[in-house]
Amino acid sequence: MIGALRPSINLRSLYNGVDAFLKPLDVTALRRATSDVPGWLSELRRRAYDHFEKLTMPVSQEEAWKYVDLGFDLADFGLVEGPGTPQPVDAFLASIGDPAGTLSIVDGLAAAATDVKRASFGSLAAAAGSEVGQRLAESYGAGVAVDRDIFAAAAQAFGTDGAYIGVASGIALERPLLVDVQAVTPGAVSFPRTVINVDDSSQASVIVYYRSPDRDDLIVVPDVDVVLGTNAHLKLTVVQHWGDATRAVSHLGARIGRDASLHLAEAGLGSRLARLDLRIDLEGRGSSANIVGVYFGERDQVLDYRYLMHHAGLNTRSDMFLKGAVEDDALSVFTGLIRIDEGAQRTDAFQTNRNLLLSDGASAQSVPTLEILADDIRCGHGSTVGPLDAGQRYYLMSRGLDGPRADRLQVRGFFQEALNRFPEPDVVAPLRRWINEKYIAAQAEGRV
Repeated sequence: MIGALRPSINLRSLYNGVDAFLKPLDVTALRRATSDVPGWLSELRRRAYDHFEKLTMPVSQEEAWKYVDLGFDLADFGLVEGPGTPQPVDAFLASIGDPAGTLSIVDGLAAAATDVKRASFGSLAAAAGSEVGQRLAESYGAGVAVDRDIFAAAAQAFGTDGAYIGVASGIALERPLLVDVQAVTPGAVSFPRTVINVDDSSQASVIVYYRSPDRDDLIVVPDVDVVLGTNAHLKLTVVQHWGDATRAVSHLGARIGRDASLHLAEAGLGSRLARLDLRIDLEGRGSSANIVGVYFGERDQVLDYRYLMHHAGLNTRSDMFLKGAVEDDALSVFTGLIRIDEGAQRTDAFQTNRNLLLSDGASAQSVPTLEILADDIRCGHGSTVGPLDAGQRYYLMSRGLDGPRADRLQVRGFFQEALNRFPEPDVVAPLRRWINEKYIAAQAEGRV
């Protein structure tokens, strides 16, 4: 189906987020999630629920959750009956000039989308019951195993809506599609999913923006599934600017076909705790992935990145380039694995992770890893963790800058190298402003 998919909810059901309206993650919620949906989706949710019942909340003693203390239990949060009051358009959204289409997802439920004449764009729940349902079934949960963790299982069992983006063969969208994902109801857990299909010889750009109010305790499990056909090309920008009390555990999985390419950029600036579990499967011959990221943690934030770049096809290429900074008592974690299968000859892969420690109490863990089974490859990694460069500070001060201004210039230059690689120029200015404001505020308050 071409054009916007109708919303799956009645927007008149908006309410003010009273706790009595929150429903537990139980078999009753599963029944609601499996009613009036196609058989394939009902069966998928039932299987996911089986895993959900068996799995437990992760603890830091587990290798996959090392360094991170979640500090909450999913059982303490509930599902909304209807979305809370949406947040107004903010400076970031206003900076995206003339998107090809826009869609808001509030508390995991899709609102009306802008009509897009050259693509399917709208509610995920509506797409499941439409003529694009079979295409959706092939990509739903791409790259994210349902038993990966309790969050992946819960997302597939209880997540009922989100965004669907389908670009048919031979279509090239000139402007990005914008998905505004909000969580607004205190005490709630939501599971917004974005599914992106770009078919053969097509190209598209998508911006996914995550946000929530400050000081509201809520949980979000946002997942993104990407499937790229032969010679398909996608620019995907994910901006995480959750409120300061939000805890988010997200998964992003991508399957990349022959001669297809993914240019993924991610910015992690908000949240109390945010984890991104990323898996890219380079399945087709000549496929490629270019991953760039920036993150900045302050106060007691935890920003946790787990990346797997899986090279399965011949002559594949990947490049991961992440830069981050932490101040106060913030923690960043990067665990990056490049896995090259035995048959993935002529692979070219590299990963880089650079970290700035701006306060004595801040810490960064960087663990790049290689798992190589092929012999005709080029592969490597680089990782650094350290403070601002004292020599550069001295030089800048010798040119007339005072100490705080010299440090601000260093921080700005450190991130600019990564921001220059973001595929959508419109997002760079607001991201740079947010980063600068974080550091300037810390300087003014004597925290760095």
